[in-house]
Amino acid sequence: MVKTIVGSFDSYPTARRVARQLIDEGYMSRDIGIMASDVAGDYRASESDVKEHHTATCALTGGVVGGAAGLAASLIALTIPGLGPVIAAGPLVAMLSGAGAGAVAGGLIGTLTDAGVPEEHANYYAETVRRGGAIVTVKVDESRADRAAEILRTNGAIDLDERVSRWREAGWEGWDPTAPPYTPQEAERERRLYGSHADPLSGLPLTKDPARENRKASTIRR
Repeated sequence: MVKTIVGSFDSYPTARRVARQLIDEGYMSRDIGIMASDVAGDYRASESDVKEHHTATCALTGGVVGGAAGLAASLIALTIPGLGPVIAAGPLVAMLSGAGAGAVAGGLIGTLTDAGVPEEHANYYAETVRRGGAIVTVKVDESRADRAAEILRTNGAIDLDERVSRWREAGWEGWDPTAPPYTPQEAERERRLYGSHADPLSGLPLTKDPARENRKASTIRR
């Protein structure tokens, strides 16, 4: 059975590191998606990624590139109403490109719910991007789902149960498609305020509270 694992992160560099480790451990780059806020225009494929991409292209017949270099080199930049400037790679690119100039945050939410993520939690992932963060998605066979979730956990995936609770304490009432995306200054303040939380997020928010272990549906079944 195929499952979709979703992780939420405070920044693109963290999400990029997670994608690299997933690929290093044998997860297919074609199954890994990244979307990250790029309100400051800082994020593109790095020089090392471009060199790796060129080397891989030269080495493979037909120019088919896989692995971390191919994923990084496939980054595209878009501006999406409701999310602002973003970069995306992998399966999420196809969704956004298909929506064209009319792409909206609802396209991300719809894609996640189509993968089995409850709409409420898909809204949380969209809110993460709006606030300057990033998400990573990976489709995996059930036998490898736990390891994928562990990689997210050990690389700084946000505990959304905790984060959403703190958003609400600060006055957030839920996903608002008309709310403006965070400015670079607001996004940086958000990162400094909350820091990194190293719990796995895999379709449903997880928590450290043992009383909630029955909610540990760390993967979404399709």
